[in-house]
Amino acid sequence: MIEELAVVVKIDNHQIWVESGPYGACGGCLQKASCSTNAIGSVLKKKSVPVDSDIRLKTGDQVMVAIDENLLLRASLLLYLLPLIALFIGAGMADWLLADNVKFADLWIAGSAVLSFLVSLWLINKAQSLFLLNYYARPVVVRKV
Repeated sequence: MIEELAVVVKIDNHQIWVESGPYGACGGCLQKASCSTNAIGSVLKKKSVPVDSDIRLKTGDQVMVAIDENLLLRASLLLYLLPLIALFIGAGMADWLLADNVKFADLWIAGSAVLSFLVSLWLINKAQSLFLLNYYARPVVVRKV
């Protein structure tokens, strides 16, 4: 399990919403001006995330939130590797189907690659929205800190 410190910001109809907790090391670090983590963290707003919990909590509690790394790995493979494979298959099929004397063959191959990439992303989105693929990694509260 991958764990992260978080703070409970809202409880709504037995649904707990948390935000990422403060990072103690960033406050006293001397490399703050050149650190990419600090720069990204200061630009991005904190986002609340719904989590599951069997523990009785109240707003302001610090909790340890965890997510299953196997589920996270499968989801990342699905979302990164599958569209990339579709891109190469689309380009390969277009190259195989087109004759050598076709005008603008390279543009057709590139267009086929981009189209197959976009179609694979659309199919993944549709499959997830129809709950055919259960790769949604929902974080859970492990313990109260």
